[in-house]
Amino acid sequence: MDSLSTATTHFLFDLFKELNKTSDGNVFFSPLGISTAIGMILLGTQGATASELQKVLYSEQGTGSSRLKSEEKEVIEKTEEIHHQFQKLLTEISKPTKDYDLIISNRLYGERTYLFLQKYIDYVEKYYHASLEPVDFVNAADESRKKINSWVESQTNEKVKDLFPEGSLNSSTKLVLINTVYFKGLWDREFKKEHTKEEDFWLNKNISKPVQMMAQCSSFSFTLLEDLQAKIVGIPYKNSDFSMFVLLPNDIDGLEKIIDKLSPEKLVEWTSPGQLKQRKVDLRLPRLKVEETYDLQPTLEAVGIHSAFSEHADYSGMSAHSGLQTQNFLHRSFLVVTEEGVEATAGTGVGFKVLSAASCELVHCNHPFLFFVRHRESDSILFFGRFSSP
Repeated sequence: MDSLSTATTHFLFDLFKELNKTSDGNVFFSPLGISTAIGMILLGTQGATASELQKVLYSEQGTGSSRLKSEEKEVIEKTEEIHHQFQKLLTEISKPTKDYDLIISNRLYGERTYLFLQKYIDYVEKYYHASLEPVDFVNAADESRKKINSWVESQTNEKVKDLFPEGSLNSSTKLVLINTVYFKGLWDREFKKEHTKEEDFWLNKNISKPVQMMAQCSSFSFTLLEDLQAKIVGIPYKNSDFSMFVLLPNDIDGLEKIIDKLSPEKLVEWTSPGQLKQRKVDLRLPRLKVEETYDLQPTLEAVGIHSAFSEHADYSGMSAHSGLQTQNFLHRSFLVVTEEGVEATAGTGVGFKVLSAASCELVHCNHPFLFFVRHRESDSILFFGRFSSP
C-alpha cells in the first residue's frame, strides 16, 4: 500500500469509530470521497492548517522520509506527494470499462466577486480534475444552492438529492467544494432471484425485522477469524477490479466486541490475498438499501482536524484575502445491493465563509455486520459501513 491508501485506511477507522459512537442504526460513508475533499482543501491551505490536514492523508510507513529535512520543506514535499498520489489514483480508478460504472466528480463553486488565486484553480484542476464555476452567493445564495444540489444529483444518478439543505449557504459563503463518488457494479456471479426468500434479520437477540435474503453457494475468498469468532468473505464484481468484503461475527450481538478489537492493520492483513482462501461458501446476504447523511464537522474535529474550522485557519493558498473559513462539511451516501450487484454513491460538500450445502462454509448475514467496497489495484476503499438495521 502507498502512503495515501495507508493513511486514508487509518483515517476511515477513526471516522468510523466516531460515527459508530453516535449511531444505533446503520453507518455508511465514502472514505475515498471524504479524503478527496480534504485533499482539495489541503491544496489551498498553508502553515498549521496544512500540517493538520496532511496527517490525515500521509503515512510515514514505507516512505523512507528523512528527519533531517527542515520542517517546512518536509511539509511541502509530503503535500506534493499527496496531490500526485491523488492525481494518479483518480486517473487510474476512473478508467472507462464496460464491467461497472464508476464516476468520481469534483467541482468548485466560487463567489463571483471573490478573488481566488489562479494557481489554486489551476492545481485543483490538474490534480483533482475539478473546475471552478462562478456563482452569485451574495445576491442569490438559495438559487446557487439549488444549482449545486442539481449538479450533485446529476453526478450520482439522481440518488443524492439536496446535499445542501435550505439555509446552509448564505451571502457570506465564498466557496463550495464538492466531491461525488458513484459506483454501480454487477456481481461476478449473480444471485438467482428465485433463491431469495423472506427471513428474519436480528438487530439483537430479542428484536428482528423481515428482510429479503439472497442466497448462493459458490467459490469465494474466505477466512475464519477464530480469535474474533467471525468470518470474512470477499464477493467480487465483474473482472474483479472491485470486491465487497463482509465481516460477520458468529454471534448475533458480537459486532461491537469486534469493532473494539479492529484496527486498520488487522483489516488489511485479514483481507490480503495470502490470508483469504478460495472456499465453497453458502452465502446468504440481505438485499440492502442504506442512505446516510452526516455533518462531519464535529466528527472531523474529534479525530484531530480543528484548525480548518477555526477563524485562524490559513487558506492563503486559495486566496490572498484573509478570513476564509470552513463553514460546513456535509456528506451523504447511498447504497443498494441486489441480486445483480450493487449501486452505491456518495456526495461530499464543503462550504467556506468570511463532507447450505454440507460442503459449503455458511456465511449467514442475518445479524449486524461490517462491509466495504475496495479497489484491488490501489487498495482504496470506496465505501465502508455497518449494517445493523434493515
